[in-house]
Amino acid sequence: MLTQPVLTTLPVMESFYTLQGEGFHQGRAAYFIRLGGCDVGCFWCDVKDSWDAAKHPQVSIETIVQEAKKYPGRLAVITGGEPLMHDLTALTAQLQEAGFETNIETSGSSPLSGNWNWICLSPKKFKVPEPAIIPLAHELKVVVYNKHDLEWAESFAGQVNAACKLYLQPEWDKAAEVTPLLIEYIKAHPEWELSLQVHKYIGVP
Repeated sequence: MLTQPVLTTLPVMESFYTLQGEGFHQGRAAYFIRLGGCDVGCFWCDVKDSWDAAKHPQVSIETIVQEAKKYPGRLAVITGGEPLMHDLTALTAQLQEAGFETNIETSGSSPLSGNWNWICLSPKKFKVPEPAIIPLAHELKVVVYNKHDLEWAESFAGQVNAACKLYLQPEWDKAAEVTPLLIEYIKAHPEWELSLQVHKYIGVP
């Protein structure tokens, strides 16, 4: 049986040290690694430059980890694009060996790879998650563009594990309209919590 070679480089759009602005780990110092490549195609995506992996340089995993180690925080967040388009086994292994927690932000549209301390699943209507990843999520974070997305959110809330944290997050450009809707919805459905893109309010990446 043929095995796939372990990736030694990944297309990196950008990497930066900041505060996690969303979800369960909001407010923590975090090193973000944004990988190029996405086949989901959300029309409201705020990082469309990430979609084409070929536009971004291939960086060795050793270099990625060495750059991360320059900062005191030991939370690494792998995002995209859609990071699971790539085999993340080697990257997470080397980050964890260097003492990092490994978190992923994913739509779940590709098979899971890598070893994760925290999986944030953010399902998208444009390409639904792989069924196998749904029960593994530690956090379900649904971006809400209009009220119909609440039904979408509930359809996944019934599939995640009982310990999974549930978040509703207003789409940034619709936040003024959607946030009051989410406040009332969460008051009526307290199993959900509100996630805001705090980094955009405080002006950090």
